[in-house]
Amino acid sequence: MSSLALQPDMVHAKVRSLPALPQAVMELRAALKREDVAVDELTKTISQDQALTAKTLRLANSSFYGVAGRVASIRDAINILGLRTVATVATTAMVISSFDRTTCSGFDFDAFWRHAIATALCAQSLAQATHLDAEAAFTAGLLHDVGRLALATHFPLEMGQTLEWAARYDVLTLEAERLMLGTDHTVVGGLIAGHWHFAPEIADAIQRHHAVPTQARASLVDLVHVADNITHALDISALPEDMVPPLCLEAWQRLGLSASQIEDTLARTESQAREVCESLTV
Repeated sequence: MSSLALQPDMVHAKVRSLPALPQAVMELRAALKREDVAVDELTKTISQDQALTAKTLRLANSSFYGVAGRVASIRDAINILGLRTVATVATTAMVISSFDRTTCSGFDFDAFWRHAIATALCAQSLAQATHLDAEAAFTAGLLHDVGRLALATHFPLEMGQTLEWAARYDVLTLEAERLMLGTDHTVVGGLIAGHWHFAPEIADAIQRHHAVPTQARASLVDLVHVADNITHALDISALPEDMVPPLCLEAWQRLGLSASQIEDTLARTESQAREVCESLTV
């Protein structure tokens, strides 16, 4: 076993130390499951969190949503963009602000979020093309590598040496994590999804996006796996050492994408990722 191997109880303790989702986000996500939600109630809930309000309004006014300058309040955001979109915007802003910039050697914080946001947008686009849950796809895509961020933040020395080893021997970071740390970002990401009480299908997509299960129909795991692969191939992170992970052909085939859908997804992912990242200064 590598001398860098992390003890499971240490990893669990670090995950438990992560801040809980802001109450505003929890209530907003819960409201998506109800039909009798009151806009006034949600507006008040979100507005009480000033940091969340500011970031949500900034993203809502980005050119990505096509309403630049028209969203002056949370009520405007809900009325113009809709409840589900505001929930997605708030979740995006919250997740990014939950982690401080890490000092882990070899870990590029901005590149990480460029890839995460692009994967979220790509998964959302694929979901729309395949008639799956677009908002769940966005959330799962955004969080698919959150375990890697947690490792870099809470175990910077060990993760830094792991990244150095991966670069030296030209292997996927996933393989280096397993060999050097005795765990990997999908395992840690699954723990975080549980800590934040995300839906089981989102937790499953985070945990299995590099180990897609055999199944009869397309799933959220397929969406995130393919979106992650596409985003790596587009090199949106702009990291010179970025590598495209192996593509599960069964997952690709289950999505049943046409040539025009693939072309549209590639173009939308590149343009939308740039706009959203600029609005969040990522």
